[in-house]
Amino acid sequence: MSGRDEAAATAPTVAAGRAARDLGLRRAEFEIAVHLGLIEVVTARDGGRPRVPEEEIARLRKVPGFPGGMAERVRTVGTAEGAALLGIAPARFTRLARAGCFCPVTFYLNRYRAVVWLYLADELSAFAAREPELLGGRAPVEMRALLESGVDRRPRNWRSQRIDRLVSRSRDPWARAAVQASALDPVQLAEVVDDPYERAYLVRVRPEPVFGRPASPAAREAMAELLPADDPDEILWRRVGLTLELDRAREDRPAPAPGGDVAAHATSVRGRAGAGEASGAAPGWRAAPEARRQVPRRGSRSVPGERLRRPSSCRCRIGRPRASRRRESLPPARLPVPPARRAVPRACREGGGSSPGWGGVAGVGVPDNTSHRSPGWVILCGC
Repeated sequence: MSGRDEAAATAPTVAAGRAARDLGLRRAEFEIAVHLGLIEVVTARDGGRPRVPEEEIARLRKVPGFPGGMAERVRTVGTAEGAALLGIAPARFTRLARAGCFCPVTFYLNRYRAVVWLYLADELSAFAAREPELLGGRAPVEMRALLESGVDRRPRNWRSQRIDRLVSRSRDPWARAAVQASALDPVQLAEVVDDPYERAYLVRVRPEPVFGRPASPAAREAMAELLPADDPDEILWRRVGLTLELDRAREDRPAPAPGGDVAAHATSVRGRAGAGEASGAAPGWRAAPEARRQVPRRGSRSVPGERLRRPSSCRCRIGRPRASRRRESLPPARLPVPPARRAVPRACREGGGSSPGWGGVAGVGVPDNTSHRSPGWVILCGC
């Protein structure tokens, strides 16, 4: 950790809610300001919600134009208001957004649980000044072909902008790797990061929103659907970025193992890669795990050559009897049949019941033996 990080970690900080009130911003405006890097926040090394240093609040309150200047820089508009700002129809505005001409900064769910994208007003004004030919006339041929194929680049552009800004804002190498890992599904992540302790640590140090994760289940579900990359080239790009960030993070410090034995875990991670090379395996292959300790089953011999002893009051057999002895001692198997096809024995008519082992028809007698069991069963002592 650098001197600046140590000073920021020891400086007095306040929660995000109090900082938003002191700066005269709403929660959504404060989140966008932090996302854009207009407000500096600090995060603990082991993760957690970001906090705002008191010196940062004092600095922002001295900026000319406070508090209206900050609110204007983070003002967002939807499709209708954005189209009115650019002087075009809402349908053309949607086509330009789907083609990736400008990037959404955030989103929300309407009452139908549909994703509604929001855009920065300043970015739309800059786009109108930079590309005035796209606001009128026919769209370029490439754009028309792209839109006719059904491509929508808004989720991908939102993910890319979010990841890039989080990576640039994070100073911890493990936190930067966690941001890259957030764009991969569990299967892709397990292929890149094969160590379960490192995967758990990436989830733990992943930067959280300033006001925590969405409380609404629908919002959490929408976020879970929008975060993972879906295009093959985007997935490949995120895998490469995660690999590079993970190498830097491992050089900085290893991921902690259960029990806090960091050194032993680092040695095992390095030894796992060298085990394949020592055994002549191809690079990237892991050595086979050690054989699991054999736990003796119930009724089996725990020590070779040792014979199990049973109490004197026990009269049942332990273990599997010999085939010849079993054939001699057990009567032939009899299966229960319906009463209409078999005469009920006199003993059953006088009060005999069905065998407890069958849940058959009452009044049908079944010999109380174990001949219905498979010869491969092991009869254990139940005394």
